[in-house]
Amino acid sequence: MSANASDIRIGMVGAGAIAQVAHLPVLRKLKGVEIVAICDNDGAKARALAQRMGIGGAYTDIEELLEFGKVDAVVICTPNHLHEAHALSALAAGAHVVVERPIALTSAGVARVLRAAEKAKRNVLVAMNHRFRSDVQAVQKFLAGGELGEIATIRCGWHVFRAPRQQLGWRSRRAESGGGVMMDLGLPMLDLALWLAGRPPVVRVSAHVKGTGQVDEIAAAHLFCENGISIFCDVSWRYVGEGERTWVDVQASKGSASISPFRVFKELHGAPVDVTPTGAASREHQFIASYRSEWAYFLAGVRGEVALVPPEDQVRLHKVIETIYKSADEQRDIKL
Repeated sequence: MSANASDIRIGMVGAGAIAQVAHLPVLRKLKGVEIVAICDNDGAKARALAQRMGIGGAYTDIEELLEFGKVDAVVICTPNHLHEAHALSALAAGAHVVVERPIALTSAGVARVLRAAEKAKRNVLVAMNHRFRSDVQAVQKFLAGGELGEIATIRCGWHVFRAPRQQLGWRSRRAESGGGVMMDLGLPMLDLALWLAGRPPVVRVSAHVKGTGQVDEIAAAHLFCENGISIFCDVSWRYVGEGERTWVDVQASKGSASISPFRVFKELHGAPVDVTPTGAASREHQFIASYRSEWAYFLAGVRGEVALVPPEDQVRLHKVIETIYKSADEQRDIKL
């Protein structure tokens, strides 16, 4: 990979699936960046990936990468329980950070990372890639502009089929994952719902989870917000069906919007009218396109072209997740 002196030098921490299917393919095609190093505790895996991708440095430890890689930014793609420590190390070394969700296992951990970023005067972006999907961005514009009126309810969910326990790996161990399907799939869906709703304070939570091991495998949560908005989230690792399902359905006073499939309706002259934007469809998969947009936003922030908003909303989101688990454990509604 050719590099210019002005390129942003990026180190990749973790060589697993999300690094290989999302971050690496996008970064290799972006101008003005160079992936200079990769680290993974499996040294052979790191070296093989570095060789295949033409990456100069391969390490087994983040401290080595930070010391020898001379990176401007890192992307953290390690198991959940390592995110906080790796983010803190990178910030202490003066690097900007993109971290796969979640930033940390707890709301207190997220707050520690935010304080470290503020002290280091560095950016932290949590990889909530769904926010950067073109259909989500379109829905957000309709809602933020008030075109659909006041939001009443948001229903969202994510169902996948993950049968063998060994496929889940560290995700099946609570100490490493921080939670099961609600942490894995519920966290990004609730982030999306709350973001679309304008981040209203959550005042009450009712939740139910089911699982056979240390973590939940099927979960549902009902959030009641200060401004009267109701958000319901349904997630599963045990969905037996045609394929993976994700959805977001917004009902508002003057219209509705949905994602997967993407539809927007408004009430005009007393009747529902389909006002779904019909732009040219991209040949790029929505998943990859969302990561490309996310990286473009982050890199613009690193270059000082835009001011990145510190992800303080993640502290509140994690408090909601913690309350969901408490509600499920105690089998009662919990007030925040």
